[in-house]
Amino acid sequence: MDKTKIIISSCLLGNNCKYNGLNNKNDEIIKLNIKFEFIEICPEVFGGLSIPRNPSEIRDGKVISNKGLDVTSNFTSGANKALDIARTNNIKYAILKDGSPSCGSSYVYDGTFSGTKVNGYVITAKLFIENGIKVYNEKEINKLLEELKIC
Repeated sequence: MDKTKIIISSCLLGNNCKYNGLNNKNDEIIKLNIKFEFIEICPEVFGGLSIPRNPSEIRDGKVISNKGLDVTSNFTSGANKALDIARTNNIKYAILKDGSPSCGSSYVYDGTFSGTKVNGYVITAKLFIENGIKVYNEKEINKLLEELKIC
């Protein structure tokens, strides 16, 4: 039987693609590879941003780096590439890194670079949801497994 394909934020799988050149490796998610076929994405890299890169946050509907550069077009381009990959692979589910300015699905940082979190979802997560892809963050794995009736 074929495994269900799921889009996963690449940093959660231990790939060093975060803004600081590190990762957000999550062993609980990695263990899911026996149940699912992972399709890895990093919308920020897809959008042409380097590793490492300046941290960015959402402010007034735009993505602004800590150096004041508007990188919204990079994030939007990367999100669209991620959506193309999802469509090509008939993806119905995604596990994305919460808090990320491209993948955050329950909170993001408020744009002041002070570490202040605000509720909300952004760019890639929003695009996925608008296109019928169910988005979960790394703390919602059990919720996804329950929905798919996988123990």
